[in-house]
Amino acid sequence: MRKKLLIVLTLVFAGISLHAQDDFYDAGAVREIRIRFEDPRWRTILDSLFMNTGEEGRLTGTVEIDGTIFDGCGIRYKGYSSYNTDEIKNPFNIDLDYIHDNRNYQGHSKIKLSNVINDPSFVREALSYEIAADYLPVSRANFARVYVNDTLIGLYTNVEAVDKKFVALHYGSSDHAFFKGDPETLHYPFGDNANLAYDHGADSSDYIPYYKIESDYGWTELLDLIIRLDSGASAVAPVLNIDRTLWMHALNFSLLNLDSYIGYCQNFYIYRDENGQFNPIPWDLNMSFGSFRDSDGSYHFQGLTIDQMKTLDPLEHVNFSVSPRPLMTQFFKVDRYRKMFLAHIRTIVEDHLSSGRYYERAAALQDIIDPWVEEDTNKFYSYQDFKDNLNQAVGGTGGMLEYPGLKDLVEARVSYLRSYPGFSGAPSITAGVPAPAMPVKGDTVWMTATVGGGDSVFLWYSCSGGGVFASTAMLDDGNHRDGEAGDGVFGAMIPVTGDVIRYYFYAENDSAGVFLPSRAAYEYYSLQPEIVSGDIVINEVSAAGMPGWIEIFNTTGEALNLSGATLAAGTVPADETFVFPDTVITAKGYLVIYTGDDTTGLHAGFTTGYDGFTLLLSNSSGQIIDSVNGGLQVAGKTMGRYPNGWGPLTYMQPTPCAHNAFGTTPDKGFLLYPNPAREQVYIELRAADAQYSYYLVDALGRKVLAGAFSSGSGTGATIHSLDVSGLRNGFYLLKLTGDQEAVTKKLIIE
Repeated sequence: MRKKLLIVLTLVFAGISLHAQDDFYDAGAVREIRIRFEDPRWRTILDSLFMNTGEEGRLTGTVEIDGTIFDGCGIRYKGYSSYNTDEIKNPFNIDLDYIHDNRNYQGHSKIKLSNVINDPSFVREALSYEIAADYLPVSRANFARVYVNDTLIGLYTNVEAVDKKFVALHYGSSDHAFFKGDPETLHYPFGDNANLAYDHGADSSDYIPYYKIESDYGWTELLDLIIRLDSGASAVAPVLNIDRTLWMHALNFSLLNLDSYIGYCQNFYIYRDENGQFNPIPWDLNMSFGSFRDSDGSYHFQGLTIDQMKTLDPLEHVNFSVSPRPLMTQFFKVDRYRKMFLAHIRTIVEDHLSSGRYYERAAALQDIIDPWVEEDTNKFYSYQDFKDNLNQAVGGTGGMLEYPGLKDLVEARVSYLRSYPGFSGAPSITAGVPAPAMPVKGDTVWMTATVGGGDSVFLWYSCSGGGVFASTAMLDDGNHRDGEAGDGVFGAMIPVTGDVIRYYFYAENDSAGVFLPSRAAYEYYSLQPEIVSGDIVINEVSAAGMPGWIEIFNTTGEALNLSGATLAAGTVPADETFVFPDTVITAKGYLVIYTGDDTTGLHAGFTTGYDGFTLLLSNSSGQIIDSVNGGLQVAGKTMGRYPNGWGPLTYMQPTPCAHNAFGTTPDKGFLLYPNPAREQVYIELRAADAQYSYYLVDALGRKVLAGAFSSGSGTGATIHSLDVSGLRNGFYLLKLTGDQEAVTKKLIIE
């Protein structure tokens, strides 16, 4: 029996790639975007629209992206501190589908271009999104050379929009409550802004000035979140993804991104997923790595020096905030959440900062864009500043703010965090092998972990795709499949109720906590129970063409590994048996196995009979989980399940690796084809365990052909063939009589 313990390094949905082959946000590509306006006063118009209509006003124009042209686009300026009416290089927001619905480039209809106004290095934003992507869903970013009316404006950062398409991709839905922390008027340093504090009363309309709604509804849900958050961590847990919240804070404090919830309480989205939990999504990372220092929302609310940034206390808000910060303080004051938060910071530091990965990646990004930065005559800093800022501070004189060098800032930050209480001293933890290694749905499975230096250990698990992780304590008492009491092996039992179990571990002591995997819950271990009847089905069979093929369909919401499962031709698994290699079939996905002499892709090595077939699908334990019987095969048609995935086999037009949209077999009467015919005619009807008789008469009423057949009951459809090769050309009538009906159809033989 094979072992199915897999470490799943995935984002949200196992087995689904989040990057298309043509990736608009490929970090190695510098896009070329050309905007064309007919009105030569376009700059004045955009300024007026921005100042007077905000996000509602757009000027129409044509946009060309890497040679692909879109007319009827809506273009406006965007930003807050990054926009200036006196600047040539202002940030752009482009709607490709402003006039024409469903216009998109590689799936993206909103293009957001940042003008890199607060970053001499040019790489802060793209680098920060790449780092953050290891821990939670965030935008992707690369660079674009932007022209207006064939005049180069400059090199921009091209950032993926957080919109309904984004949340649909990462959360599987887009029609739930969705907000942006984006106050209409930014009050600083003392304003509440979008801090999610219960400060404006019990009427949800009083919160409208502080949050921008991105969904069709949701103010009641947002107020419910705010009220629960005001009550404490345990009250808000059912409606907030606390782990994602801790990761966002850990990223902001690790990468020193203060233009966020930390400082002015803005620049984040929050989306309520299918589980009823709000998920925070970071946004606008262009001033990370110490570029924004106007406020930390705490002791340095009037601004910070670069040295103060290096030693910024990640738990300072526990003691003081200039306005309430419940999204931090309600969790930081809970000992376990505080340790989890610091464990996330340690992971980011070890993954990217102390390892030097951030520097290598920043240098690589600079190499990609170097010629385009030098070419940019409208950039806000010199080309020498661009080259220097990776290692050292630039500016500080002549009216230019001082921007810390990434390397200098990060090295000092790492040194400070390593000495921070709770950063070090965490337990060691190693995962054990589940018992049984391949559990059966409906039973239970024991999980173990070997822990050194830890006194509290928890198993977090989810048995449903995209479901909320629940926790259970693991014990080292000798009664939980953990060996001897006190031997450092902890055990816990959980039910096997889903198609895949996702799980991770957390251990802590008086000093610190640790996750396994360290990037949990964005990464986790995955255990697949034995596949059972109904999980995987034989969905469509083509035996009449060359090559033949058999389509397998995954009915579950999980990606499943088919390794060791078998597909056999015949009534029992025999010599004509195909054994699946290490193959994953995606959730609600299809897999085609070819038959006959063709060797394309997965190849079974046997053929399905033209006059009929029997196929058996078995799991790796040899249990038959699906079987089908097919009748006579017809050129141009397949036999497939209708409805898709569970109905009986019927004749249909071929749909390999696609939904079986409809069958051709009628519920009543019969089909007669081809018509006109030459040699062979087929009668297709629904199987009803009935006897049928037929006769064919010519134009003079003479009976020229007669016979009988049984429709059978083993499949959803029956085909009976008639040899008409010996008949004269002309007009005929075929009458079919069954137990419950008699139907006549015209036939032409040519």
